Amino acid sequence: MITLLGIVIGLGLVGIAMLYGGSPMDFVNLQSILIVLGGTLAITIVSFSLKDLMQIPAALWRLMVYTPHDPQEIGVTMIQIAETARAKGIMTLEQASKAFDDEPFLQKGLELTVDGAKTDDIESILRQEIYSTSSIQTKSVDLLRRAAEVAPAMGLIGTLVGLVQMLGHLSDPGTIGPAMAVALLTTFYGAILAHMILIPLSTKAERNSHNESTLSLLYLTCVLSIGRKENPRRLEMQLNAMLPQKNRIRYYD
Repeated sequence: MITLLGIVIGLGLVGIAMLYGGSPMDFVNLQSILIVLGGTLAITIVSFSLKDLMQIPAALWRLMVYTPHDPQEIGVTMIQIAETARAKGIMTLEQASKAFDDEPFLQKGLELTVDGAKTDDIESILRQEIYSTSSIQTKSVDLLRRAAEVAPAMGLIGTLVGLVQMLGHLSDPGTIGPAMAVALLTTFYGAILAHMILIPLSTKAERNSHNESTLSLLYLTCVLSIGRKENPRRLEMQLNAMLPQKNRIRYYD
């Protein structure tokens, strides 16, 4: 919601400024919209393969709606699961995994452990999954950044188009105004699209991708520790080594 709220507030303030200066329709030009939006979309698509373009929308949506987790709370939960598995046996993980329907990565790791897979095999499978997920998320961020680079360039192209139209018809005063509108509005649209929408979204997507990768590494550490039947106190130390000072776990203190 904060993503949507920020964009709406930013565009709303620009809209208010436009209202104070006159009619908002003065800022609407179909030719400029086609140049900026159409051109940005087309050039961005050219920069990626068809396979990437088919995978990116779902990954991008996941990054946009990603809800950050409290790593300290996650760590405590994992230690509690490790304690139960150590005391009552690995099969208790089957019931525990059902509580993580919204975390398929962790659920998969627990299910592999219950099935008796070797910890080396579990680590290999889960690390490959982390790599695959991170790869497509990186491409999603790259797509937004590429679009942010292209949008101002398309605005400049539209400005040149408008100037050429204006200079080519200086003998007809009636064409100067519309041509100048195209020249200025395409730059305006390109700047709005890049700096108020695409760049903030790419920054947020990159941060969420980093957070999700960190969380997956926490899950991987927990699953491997449980699979090796290590003392949960050792798991706490391993998790604290991965967490910043302010998020350190004090479960056994």
